[in-house]
Amino acid sequence: MRRRLVLALLLVSLSLAASATPAAASSSQFTTFEAPNQLLNDSTRDAALDELQGLGVRSIRTLVTWKDVAPSPDAKQKPNFDASDPSAYNWGIFDRLVAGARARGMRLYFTLTGPVPMWATRSKRDHVTRPIPSEFQQFATAAGRHFGGAISWWSIWNEPNHPIFLGPQYVNGKANSGNLYRPLLIAAINGLRSAGVTAPILAGETAPTGSTHDVAPLVFIRQMLCLNASYHKVGHCGKIAVNGYATHPYTTAGGPFHIPPREDVMIGTLSRLTTALDKAARAGAVPSRLPIYLTEFGVQSFPDRIAGVSQPKQSDYRSIAEWISYHNPRVRSFSQYLMTDSNPVPNVPSFARYPGFESGLETYQSVKKPVYDSFRTPLVARQRGGTVSLWGLVRPASGPGTITVLYARGGSSSFHTLKRVHYSSTGYWTSSARFSRGIRFRVRWRNAAGQSFLGPATATYRF
Repeated sequence: MRRRLVLALLLVSLSLAASATPAAASSSQFTTFEAPNQLLNDSTRDAALDELQGLGVRSIRTLVTWKDVAPSPDAKQKPNFDASDPSAYNWGIFDRLVAGARARGMRLYFTLTGPVPMWATRSKRDHVTRPIPSEFQQFATAAGRHFGGAISWWSIWNEPNHPIFLGPQYVNGKANSGNLYRPLLIAAINGLRSAGVTAPILAGETAPTGSTHDVAPLVFIRQMLCLNASYHKVGHCGKIAVNGYATHPYTTAGGPFHIPPREDVMIGTLSRLTTALDKAARAGAVPSRLPIYLTEFGVQSFPDRIAGVSQPKQSDYRSIAEWISYHNPRVRSFSQYLMTDSNPVPNVPSFARYPGFESGLETYQSVKKPVYDSFRTPLVARQRGGTVSLWGLVRPASGPGTITVLYARGGSSSFHTLKRVHYSSTGYWTSSARFSRGIRFRVRWRNAAGQSFLGPATATYRF
């Protein structure tokens, strides 16, 4: 009887656990695109927006850097002006981006961030050291009053755990940036809400890793929320009324399943972030089940031989990362950072030639990489025993439709039709195929306008 009772209780507990499991995918997930070199340039913006629209992009993210729009940003003495008055700032380039994006039906995601005016820091010696929260609140108020309902999401500070954007990251060898960020976040929330902003406001925008120069994201989160290493409250900090948490889960050349040190958060370890936020919620520091926004991501490719991978792998890894994001029900948004790679530095050793990002859909010479086409039609082929599980998406989907799955065996360059597969009104589809060594897949898709697209060949991965 005891053994039967234990077995019955075990079955009940497993049943309850299964029923409590959230949906296995986020079918409403959207993707933001960030291309500052093209979108914040009057001579290239319209063409870039048209190209992005053709690629199915519906949301644009941009940094609104306080220093770049404020009056007298290099002065130590604050000029005499009403810092909450929108007319005091130079919004021009952002106004034109908003107008162009909205004319094409695109939504906008604004990140209010440092570097800051020198007069808005306590030290008055640079543009990142100890910004003054009350000054930031006035800036946020001005931004909220100016852009109002034109912005769909607001986020506070780009990578505040990185010394390029906020400092000092450490004081006497101990993490410090979380302490600096908390009052800035609260000030910005108060400023935006006082301006009538009702759109979601996100915390975070954390960089993925920590070092002796930048604070690891999970350490940053605990400090920002006044929690100790066990996620228990320290002091009397109240709950912060944010609507989500944003992060930049870049990975290494090891691929999307690379496991970094335990306080870091990369695309393959998003569960660390959800676990941390859930613990913080139980401590009363943030709302429960806080959504996650992946607001900056990309896979770097050759010619960067340090952080990059081959261009075909870049294409596959980016699609797998989107698959990971899609299958996490807490993730609301995915991201592509850069249309075109950063320019290399001339006349330096090869190891120093690529200090920027080679995560674009095109090379710095504007030559399309395989990832350009796979962004439009991402495809993941996952081996599971003798079967390949296929997952994909078409951008933009104007309703349900069909795609054609093609395959090639071994090293053959000849692709054959495997099957036609229906996709949903959101563009997602799944299917399967028999596995054979070296098998590759690609998709052919004709959109509602009659244009035909052929995605790049995708290798099969086992994970």
